Amino acid sequence: MGKFYDFIVIGSGASGSVLAYYLSKAGARVCLVEAGKSWQADTWPDNELEANANLMWNGGMDSTRDAGMVLLRGKVVGGGTIINNCLLDRFDDIALDDFRHKSGVDFYQRDTMDRHYSAIEQQLSLETIQASDWNGNAKLYAEGFDKLGLKRAPLRRGQHNCQNDRNDCIVCLGGCPRESKQSMAVSFIPKALKEGLTLLDQFQVHQVVHGKSHVAVHGERQNNRQTLYSRKCIMAAGALGSTDLLLRSGFSDQLPALGQGFHCHPQFMSIALMDEIVDSHKGAFQSLKSDDSRFRAQGFKLENVFAGPIAVSLLKAGFGEQHQNFMQQYRRMACIEVAVRDEVPGTLRHSRNGRLVIDKTLDDVDKQRAEAGLQQIRDIFAAVGAREVMESPLVIALHLMGGCSIGQHAADSVVNEQFQVHGFENLLIADGAIYPMAPGINPSLTIMAQSHRAAKCILNDFGERSITQEATQSVAAPRLQEVV
Repeated sequence: MGKFYDFIVIGSGASGSVLAYYLSKAGARVCLVEAGKSWQADTWPDNELEANANLMWNGGMDSTRDAGMVLLRGKVVGGGTIINNCLLDRFDDIALDDFRHKSGVDFYQRDTMDRHYSAIEQQLSLETIQASDWNGNAKLYAEGFDKLGLKRAPLRRGQHNCQNDRNDCIVCLGGCPRESKQSMAVSFIPKALKEGLTLLDQFQVHQVVHGKSHVAVHGERQNNRQTLYSRKCIMAAGALGSTDLLLRSGFSDQLPALGQGFHCHPQFMSIALMDEIVDSHKGAFQSLKSDDSRFRAQGFKLENVFAGPIAVSLLKAGFGEQHQNFMQQYRRMACIEVAVRDEVPGTLRHSRNGRLVIDKTLDDVDKQRAEAGLQQIRDIFAAVGAREVMESPLVIALHLMGGCSIGQHAADSVVNEQFQVHGFENLLIADGAIYPMAPGINPSLTIMAQSHRAAKCILNDFGERSITQEATQSVAAPRLQEVV
């Protein structure tokens, strides 16, 4: 028999790493497995092509079945927190109320979630981006908002000693060589390792088998097939990964809702060419967001953003002299993104050859929301004197959610309020796969917060079962401490 743990956690992103830390701190034997590689601060890729190829699934080229959207997800120790910008906002009452009404799960409410938010925030270094850290892109964003009477707000980011004043770093989406960004690789994972966590990187899980007393995790590491065993298994591989794994493991017949309710935040990039030098690639990568209730009601938000030259070149359609002339104006570019709170869900399923198929198109409602946001961007750039605006045809799907939605009944959900897969109490999920809908707000902090709650549920249940087993079978079981 292979190694036996109390818990195996599959996926090392915002959910898996948080769970691994709290479970390890309680005294449990925890193994965290990750398909991607563990990187050191001085070895992160220094350009977008290498970052995509080495840190993302399928080189960052996952796409929907109709190729209408490109989906980005991390394949690296730290998961999606390595390739996102670590913008950490709590959900507003709109998102929490919608989640509660959609799922029937009561903990999606302000008083309950604020306790979990606070617990997570105490573990991270959080900074609100100040005007002194604005680059030229942020200044144009603020100017346009102010001229049009639109409300804006600073972004809150997980970072420590980012040294934005050096104006020399735009690699936030491909690791952080300064170890400033509060990804899981510099926050929860090191803390969990100190508590005795076993971390296995480059471990590709092929199948999970549920049993009455334990779970078997079959996989492969460095061309060697391995099987790990645990009392409970927590899938934290994200919406695509967790759903795909359940499908591959044969759970679709027992879980009719598996793969349903897939959501994301479709993102549309607009680049303005200015007469003056902007240097959007210097200083704080992102600084400002829209804070206008009208935008929230219309289902979109705006943020200032930018990208390295390789990524920008991919956003621009065409080739040849026209494309070259566009890229020669890189230092004069300003950029704003519109992110849409999608309304109509997609589905995740397997093809006949066992490949994950992502059926997700933009409905008319989603297109209307995108157009409303794009029109605001046109007005903003016009207000600051842009001489040309390029709206990229590439739609990027960020914040992948759903597929294993939380709810009350196995007929229309996959996970119950205790984060257990319906009918399989030794399998649990607490990552973004359980989201019942898109929130329209960066989901990372809430994934961490609900994973903190899941750790509490798991420890309460596990401790009680261990004590019962010890009393009835005289087996020495760990008495887990309450740490959450």
